[in-house]
Amino acid sequence: MSFLSSKPQGVMGSGSGGFSDSPEFDSVANRLSNQLFTLTTNISTVHRLLGMVGTKKDSHEIRDRVSSLTDDTRELCKSLGDDVKFLQSWTDVTPSQRFTQQKLSREFTSLLADFQSVQRLSAEKQRQFVIAAKSHLPGSTQLLSPGAEGPEFEYQQQQLLMQEQLPQSQRLEQLPRRSQVQQQETLDIVAQEEIDFQNSLIAERELEIQGIEQGISELNEIFRDLGTMVTEQGVLVDNIESNITNVADSTQQASAELTKASRYQKGTRNKSCCLLLILVVILAVVLLAVFLG
Repeated sequence: MSFLSSKPQGVMGSGSGGFSDSPEFDSVANRLSNQLFTLTTNISTVHRLLGMVGTKKDSHEIRDRVSSLTDDTRELCKSLGDDVKFLQSWTDVTPSQRFTQQKLSREFTSLLADFQSVQRLSAEKQRQFVIAAKSHLPGSTQLLSPGAEGPEFEYQQQQLLMQEQLPQSQRLEQLPRRSQVQQQETLDIVAQEEIDFQNSLIAERELEIQGIEQGISELNEIFRDLGTMVTEQGVLVDNIESNITNVADSTQQASAELTKASRYQKGTRNKSCCLLLILVVILAVVLLAVFLG
């Protein structure tokens, strides 16, 4: 399922005519359906905002929005994972409920994969920013990675240079009468302030990268949990089917035994009737002989 899906679709009750004999199951299923739509919207929004990062539309507001929405979406994925696992643990289900289990599980797994891709893209964008920022620090020997080249990276370089140069020029305009030494000292102070500012930005982005990587690891755990549950459910279904087959075989065997017993009883009754008939004939002959004699 792509993260460009349309509006959510509710999950109908398991009974006919909308009647539900499992209200709790249907309540969880409907909540899951609505939350999956929210997850779809969040992933689409983060992906769109990431397309602006590193371009002329880039800004701190956009980066903060990406970070905040990514965190919210990650928490939503955890909540959804719990609901999906709860729904999958429901074993006494109707065919309709089984279909609902599989459908919602597939949709969530697909969206989870989409979000993992978006998180990796976000982490890569942050790494490019850190590389660009470090390369402009005085005395930096930061090597540029191949992924950091291109128009996007050049724009980041220009932005960082402007951030460094603009405060310095403003300070110089305010100090036209100071001595050359004082101006140089002021420039050094301003430059140090800019270096400290850039270092704080770098530390902030590196912290965000760590958060994203941790989030990816946590969602991988959800993937594994869902995979384990699907496997366990498959074994359970196999066991149920095996038990049903065994019951059917036993029923057939019992039926065959009953048929055999019925035939035996019928044969026994036939023999008894024949013996009784013979005895009656013999008795009649004896009585007739006595009567005539």
